[in-house]
Amino acid sequence: MKKILFLSFIFVAGLISSCTNDWFEIKPKGQGSPATLTSKTGIEYLLTGTYAVVDGTHLPTDGAVWASAVSNWVWGSVASDDAYKGSDYGDQATINPVEAFTADADNGYVANHWQGLFDGVIRANDVLRYLPETEDMNETEKLQAEAQAKFLRAHFYVELTMVHGKVPYIDENTETPKTVANDHLLWPEIETDMKFAVSNLPESWNEVGRATKWAAKTYLARIYLLQGKYSEALPLLDDVYTNGPFELMESYEQNYLIEFNNNKESIFEIQYATNDGASGSPNGGWGDALNFPHGVAGMGTCCGFFQPTHSLVSAYRVGDDGLPLLDDTYSADDMLPYDTDITKGEDVMYDGLVDPRLDHTVGRPGIPFLDWGIHVGYGWIRDPSNGGPYLYKKNMFKQSEKGLATTTGWATGVNPNNFRKFRFGHVILWLAECEAQVGSLDRATDLVNEIRSRAKDSNVVRFSDGTPAANYMVETYDDTFESKEFAMKAIQHETRMEFAMEGLRFFDLVRWGIAADVMNNYLSVEGTKMTHLSGKSFTAGKHERWPIPQTQRDLSVDETGATVLEQTPGY
Repeated sequence: MKKILFLSFIFVAGLISSCTNDWFEIKPKGQGSPATLTSKTGIEYLLTGTYAVVDGTHLPTDGAVWASAVSNWVWGSVASDDAYKGSDYGDQATINPVEAFTADADNGYVANHWQGLFDGVIRANDVLRYLPETEDMNETEKLQAEAQAKFLRAHFYVELTMVHGKVPYIDENTETPKTVANDHLLWPEIETDMKFAVSNLPESWNEVGRATKWAAKTYLARIYLLQGKYSEALPLLDDVYTNGPFELMESYEQNYLIEFNNNKESIFEIQYATNDGASGSPNGGWGDALNFPHGVAGMGTCCGFFQPTHSLVSAYRVGDDGLPLLDDTYSADDMLPYDTDITKGEDVMYDGLVDPRLDHTVGRPGIPFLDWGIHVGYGWIRDPSNGGPYLYKKNMFKQSEKGLATTTGWATGVNPNNFRKFRFGHVILWLAECEAQVGSLDRATDLVNEIRSRAKDSNVVRFSDGTPAANYMVETYDDTFESKEFAMKAIQHETRMEFAMEGLRFFDLVRWGIAADVMNNYLSVEGTKMTHLSGKSFTAGKHERWPIPQTQRDLSVDETGATVLEQTPGY
């Protein structure tokens, strides 16, 4: 699935260059004719073009790219208690209102997210529009093409729904999109598309990156979880867990290293590529091009965005029993100390016990940052007053892999480290959640312990002499979870530890119904240290979603000139 943009461009170029002897039938430039598209080759290129935009890196301007990134670093992490925007306050200032819950319908990131995801919807619809007229494909090939298009369309609509709430449903039969109302959440339509994908996708492909039956089952379960439909999600997750060909990787950090792309834990993975001839290498996770350390020798000078919060780092503390501090409500006293004057990186200020996943997720001062050396503190931070002392680590490339990163343009951190959209770890913890809600507490405990056992057996970050870089400890739960309430608290914490900085946290807080409590506590505590969050608050019933872009409301009018799209409540 790599280099897919180029294949699509070549195909379109071929369409443009084709000519006709009939001067009275001149085709519009840049538009493929139905006769050309209604072929196996045409459908494959349309489908490939749809896969090409899943990573969110296809829009014409940088800000649009970052707003629609498949990693959801803005909407799922910066909007949560996991991450700050980072960098300095004035750079990409349009994110500041998202982080502070002051964004309105004119916010550029709100508008660009909508544009990027609906572009994907339209591409999927193009596949479905031309497919019925295609004659050189057999029935199985048509069903599999349709299933892929519907899988991808469902994905785009899930992203739109999570961020904006009620959005208009545009499908392959819609003739006048601007008159379609957003009068309901699109879960029924999304479920229908994904169920079709479950029924018609194969279990595997020769090419990596395509949606499979297992990916569709996992995604459908996620869709159910977003609605609180635990009974519907449980059998799907149990099927993937019991019958799917997936296993946990031996060590946690392997899920975030280039050398382990498309590993045995991966269920649906977004394929990234660099040094492939693309200008600026947009196929290499351009949506995360800002999220690299600032000032690391050999990594370039950009950009210092997407920094872990004090809240996230403190959450990795464990007790003497190696278990998380579930009853500790986050306060300013919980912020870990750090040496802002580190030059040699030999002094790690916090000597308490921490979960080893911390230093695979977060770059901490005094701790080795992959093979780039010791995180030297403020020397690697663009603006500590706006982003704190910590660095994002999960999508980084090693210094020894620098040749795999693009050296074109300013974004020297773009690299071919794939984004693992769904992996077996998701299935295990989501299944544990379902068991806690509607099944067995015994099994829920066992599933959480499976994740914690892998964390316990994983490699730990070490100094060059082999010494562990911190006091690492993680243990499993000895006793079965005592109640559904305790089980959910443990699972929610484990989910944060396992998937921190992966664009899930905010949406999880919303679906768990705890967003207002968690975020208001977080904002009040962080506001004592991070001035850009001082005085900010989260309003229940409003801030779970973001507004409908005003530009789209202005475009969506009926025959009388009345606005069709209703604004998200509270905006």
